[in-house]
Amino acid sequence: MPRLIASTLASAHGLGLDALAAALAANQSALQPNDSPDWPLATAVGRVAELEHQPWPADWQAWDSRATRLAWLGLQGDGFADAVLRARQRHGAARVGLVIGSSASTIGASESAYRQLAADGGFASAQRQPRLHTPHALADFVQQALGLQGPALTVSTACSSGAKALAVGERWLRLQLADAVVVGGIDALSGSLLYGFNALGLLDPQPCRPFDAARRGISIGEAAAYTLLVRDDEAAAGPDEDAVQLLGYGERSDAHHMSSPHPQGLGAEQALDAALARAGLDSAAAIDFVSLHGTGTAANDEVEAALLARRYAGSVHASATKGLSGHTMGAAGLLQALVCVLALQRGLLAGSGPTAAPDPAFGAAFAERWKARPAQRRIRRAASHAFGFGGNNCVLVFGC
Repeated sequence: MPRLIASTLASAHGLGLDALAAALAANQSALQPNDSPDWPLATAVGRVAELEHQPWPADWQAWDSRATRLAWLGLQGDGFADAVLRARQRHGAARVGLVIGSSASTIGASESAYRQLAADGGFASAQRQPRLHTPHALADFVQQALGLQGPALTVSTACSSGAKALAVGERWLRLQLADAVVVGGIDALSGSLLYGFNALGLLDPQPCRPFDAARRGISIGEAAAYTLLVRDDEAAAGPDEDAVQLLGYGERSDAHHMSSPHPQGLGAEQALDAALARAGLDSAAAIDFVSLHGTGTAANDEVEAALLARRYAGSVHASATKGLSGHTMGAAGLLQALVCVLALQRGLLAGSGPTAAPDPAFGAAFAERWKARPAQRRIRRAASHAFGFGGNNCVLVFGC
């Protein structure tokens, strides 16, 4: 079983795990009213403020975009780039793989190019950067930034992308396609994401309130989250004695609808069963903490609430953190994995931000398991749910 020996992120809470931990401990939301002139929609967003002031190397102009700046900023936290360098030196650059989960890649750069067309109707010369206008751009950029030469893959399965990227990393290690794998989840704010969800009627004008009776939809955020995955027999080479273990993962695609979940949560429950089986656990009662997908949409929250109530023990601490960070799309699955890392390493069990009380329609069993406020206690196992459009479901189980 692989271990996560180094992790970091950049999110609306700031750079690094300490910034995320402080926000979770205070149950403090980073969502702010959207004030972007490029996307004038009445909604709240989780914006990474540092991106507006970040210096950008002159020789990287061909890579300049909000998404690549976010990807680069995320690499700067918690000594993560140094940990990757040690792995590269130990195994060789060709034996360190890279998997990036992203739902939108650098589409914001393409939007900008279309807003500034040349007189002939084509892209202006400054925007003619073919590598930047592809779904694989972020993985290509991060691979070059870290000096890696191993296999590189982009996973784009909507909101489960970051979680499924971890599953890919586990398979690469188990099949010995790589000796270490950098796993990332990256998505930046863009017009395509905001206007797309607005067209579906899924944007909450206020900071989102997952599982609340008055919930009205999601709040979009942005983040770049990373972890370094190694085989268990290699964990001793890492700097973190409290490295978290990926015990199991489960992936299912129920393909019920383009954007709505299966009404009985069929694929989500099958993903949970597969994750528990890989982890060698008889039931979800062995899970102490669960980070819920919790988008704040009517259908998703209803289905996930029923799954939590029927499968997890009453003693589990379940939280939904998208009201704190925003829904970071392709990064969400990995960001929530890092919420589990903090729970296991620091005993910090997140709360649920702006949601003061759950929808009574979900029943007493859900209310018993769902927690509004953070708590502090040692746990042994944590699970994270990531459910994407098209029924792309993934559940991760971690231990320490």
